[in-house]
Amino acid sequence: MFKTIGILAHVDAGKTTLSEQILYRCGAVRTPGKVDRGDTVLDHDPTERRRGITIFADQAVFSYRDSEITLVDTPGHADFSPEMERVLGVLDCAVVVVSCVEGVQAHTEVIWKLLDAYRLPTIFFLNKTDRVGADIARTLRQIQSRCSSDAVLLDDGFRSNAEALAERDESLLDLYVEQKYDENSWQDAAARMTMQRQIFPVFSGSALSGDGVDRLLQNIDLLVRTTYDASGALSARVYKVRHDAQGSAVTFLKVSSGTLHVRESVRDEKVAEIRQYKGGRFQSVPQAFAGQLCAVTGLHLPVGTVIGAGDSVLPLQMTPLLSASVLFDNSVPIQNVLSMLRTLEAEEPQMAVSVQESSRQIQIRVMGPIQLEVLAEQCMQRFGIEISFGKCEVVYLETIDAPVIGCGHYEPLRHYAEVHLLLRPLPRGSGIRFSSACPTDELKLNWQRLIETHVYEKTHLGALCGFPLTDIEVVLLTGRAHEKHTEGGDFRQATYRAIRQALFRTNSVLLEPYYRFRISVPPDCIGRVLSDLEKKAAVYDAPESEQEYITVGGRCPAAELMEYSASLSAFTKGRGIMRVEFDGYDLCHDADSVIETHPYNRDADFENTADSVFCAHGAGYNVRWDLASEKMHCTVDRKRISVYTGDK
Repeated sequence: MFKTIGILAHVDAGKTTLSEQILYRCGAVRTPGKVDRGDTVLDHDPTERRRGITIFADQAVFSYRDSEITLVDTPGHADFSPEMERVLGVLDCAVVVVSCVEGVQAHTEVIWKLLDAYRLPTIFFLNKTDRVGADIARTLRQIQSRCSSDAVLLDDGFRSNAEALAERDESLLDLYVEQKYDENSWQDAAARMTMQRQIFPVFSGSALSGDGVDRLLQNIDLLVRTTYDASGALSARVYKVRHDAQGSAVTFLKVSSGTLHVRESVRDEKVAEIRQYKGGRFQSVPQAFAGQLCAVTGLHLPVGTVIGAGDSVLPLQMTPLLSASVLFDNSVPIQNVLSMLRTLEAEEPQMAVSVQESSRQIQIRVMGPIQLEVLAEQCMQRFGIEISFGKCEVVYLETIDAPVIGCGHYEPLRHYAEVHLLLRPLPRGSGIRFSSACPTDELKLNWQRLIETHVYEKTHLGALCGFPLTDIEVVLLTGRAHEKHTEGGDFRQATYRAIRQALFRTNSVLLEPYYRFRISVPPDCIGRVLSDLEKKAAVYDAPESEQEYITVGGRCPAAELMEYSASLSAFTKGRGIMRVEFDGYDLCHDADSVIETHPYNRDADFENTADSVFCAHGAGYNVRWDLASEKMHCTVDRKRISVYTGDK
């Protein structure tokens, strides 16, 4: 039986130490590595060992009883949450490590909500029971109140906790009432309940000393059960991309059905090699079966690619809300810096590298300042290029407040395309969508599909400050091609110009990210917190008492809370706790200030022009966006427009 187990935790909860103990006790390593010694198997990158934190999700395979288990150690620092989240889709079960000293921490709650969204079976390991201040009962209560009331401590086995199991499952209730404790029946029921997320088993111990680790392993073997079909059609999912010392791509994937063989063709490419990794080392294997994780060379597929008929990939919830400009010496060609960042972007797609060639401005998106420090180290370590970063700021977006029509025409000599689009605002969080109201007798289906591709292939910029566009449906109203002179790139130009012209003809709206927060402080500090929240344009609920703390929850612009954690820690003398999670984009609370500090001349942005190009006397000529509509060759039926706008 193949099983994939992920180890997740708030930073410093003992996650990597537990992973090392598991590998040691299953014979995968001779001695368990230690983070403070810098000799762990899974944290093998020099930056990880120097900093003493997990940055990259790494894996190791070992055998336990009748199962082959792949263990995945994930980052615990919030700045590397996207790396952790990408792994969730290939796990069979998650083990969440919680320190019995610190208890459930802010990032623990974030992890739990992700596991809930992915519907992943989850086991808790209460760590550091041998430390001063450890409290198993208190930590269990926190898990039950902040994560799930179905968390059940099973240190003493199933029989000792029969009542807790029976009250959650009718099939066990009769056995409990009749006092029938057949071991296999209770184990099977507990496994079914675990895999169906009816219960979340809890075990305790010390990863450092190894106490309780064998018990955890035994119960992973008993409770985690999988069924994979190696004889079916090939189905797999790409969850990670790395590059070796020669710069060649190594694609990590989970085979969920069928069997993948060396030299097999996938998406018009051939699998050159299949690898099984243990930290930074690997061995080549001839095939990978359903249920296994593997890495392949020869394929160039982006993270999130689904091969075959696999389940669709959930959109990542851990979205970077900060952007920073990349600074580098003028003697370094911008193409070299871009090539380096594109390689890193393939490994961390959330970076979303963007560039303005005219100003040599490169922007990236990040989760936080620690990620920037690591990126700078990676650039020097791997590519020998020194970079730094400008000040971080939140990622602003733009949308529109009313439907608007835009048209674009592209007709230099021997080229032709015309596109008419309707842009209409969508609810928050919708992103960019495309639909067509154009009959195929006006514009062939292949051209319509090409226009759709051009809508999605680019990050379109708003006309207010040049921030990315979102929450808009792009409706194709009509278009025209030429029998001889139209090429694919012509519709790209016409589509871009039509979108841009539409934005010039309507009002743009500035959006900013918001956090949902919970702040817990001693009673004597709550007045200061409420005063701060008022100044930060936060909306909050009435404070509540939680044991020795007062807790207030609410919603606040992310920009206002970027540096508040340090301030909170200072005036509460380290006793304050702030937990935040992304809560979508909404209207910017200080739009005028942002617009003033981000001047943008839309007419001077020639890379995103709204003007059209027409042809006369054998030569193309430019027509300003506000005059181009009069020269368009197509007309649009008003009834077609009214379907989307409601106008009659």
